[in-house]
Amino acid sequence: MLWFCLFFKASRVMVASRNYGDFASEATFEIKKCDLHRLEEGPSTTAVMTREEGLQYYKTMQTIRRMELKSDQLYKQKIIRGFCHLYDGQEACCVGIEAAIKPTDHVITAYRAHGFTFTRGVPVREILAELTGRKGGCAKGKGGSMHMYTKNFYGGNGIVGAQVPLGAGIALACKYNGKNEICLALYGDGAANQGQIFETYNMAALWKLPCIFICENNRYGMGTSVERAAASTDYYKRGYFIPGLRVDGMDILCVREAVKFAAEYCRSGNGPLVMELQTYRYHGHSMSDPGISYRTREEIQEVRSKSDPITLLKDRMVNNNLASVEELKEIDVAVRKEIEEAAQFATTDPEPPLEDLGHHIYFNEPPFEVRGPNQWIKYKSVG
Repeated sequence: MLWFCLFFKASRVMVASRNYGDFASEATFEIKKCDLHRLEEGPSTTAVMTREEGLQYYKTMQTIRRMELKSDQLYKQKIIRGFCHLYDGQEACCVGIEAAIKPTDHVITAYRAHGFTFTRGVPVREILAELTGRKGGCAKGKGGSMHMYTKNFYGGNGIVGAQVPLGAGIALACKYNGKNEICLALYGDGAANQGQIFETYNMAALWKLPCIFICENNRYGMGTSVERAAASTDYYKRGYFIPGLRVDGMDILCVREAVKFAAEYCRSGNGPLVMELQTYRYHGHSMSDPGISYRTREEIQEVRSKSDPITLLKDRMVNNNLASVEELKEIDVAVRKEIEEAAQFATTDPEPPLEDLGHHIYFNEPPFEVRGPNQWIKYKSVG
């Protein structure tokens, strides 16, 4: 027993003394080829990832995962109320997208928006505080799960599919202003049959808008499988006259390389492109959905064991000497600490006062009066 203790301590010293020079600075990976529609060439089938990139991707995905699990806990404690759609399982999509675009590019998505809110720059504490309806939330506690915003991120939209034509409008502004920016408009497979999406495809193609339409296909629209909901599940071909890509959405490097390709395509004046990210959500559609009435626990467990995006990245990094298991565990510990501190803030920060109810109706406008529940109650709106 004494020998084991001495060996264990010596091993810890060796791990602690291992310096960054022991690791490779970068590695090249073979990635899955994308399916193409109306494209002669597609994204690269190899991807170079540096050690710094890998560590950042890992930390970001792990932060989103832990944030969503904490949200689940707070919801079950009835601290978070109302609609709440969690993103765990789909982390490679939002992190891979952000790694491939510029901060000045624009993103708009549906109501499963927590991951994108974080990758666009909103701190965890502000996201959790928004979920709990507190003043320190990113929308001052008035938006909740589905309505979070920051610079060049337009939500979080509660109407199924409605963000897609809004995204085309943002792309029109990008083209009109001539700043070589693009817009990424995301929607789920459940929204993919909406008529407004096809109207938007048509307009975007006519005007050659710099817009990437991205369908996050997590295989279920609420409780309905894609096979039962769509006559054609080739969502990347749904633009018909618009080129498309189908991508492994559980592999962050596949997502990154595909979005890089798509972004360059749109910036070059070629018009829009449709992308399908094949992904999977571990939670139900929302917190009111247990998620196992239309799929089995075994199916969920199989995806977790074979295709989890965080595990896939971790294995790549360790097997290619970009990081050690111990180093990644240290990141896990730091992330858990950050999430706990953010949750503490989100549960102790005060709720917004009633007089804030009329604020932020317009941006940068002079204050004006807003009628309350009856004509004798007045609120002042401040932009």
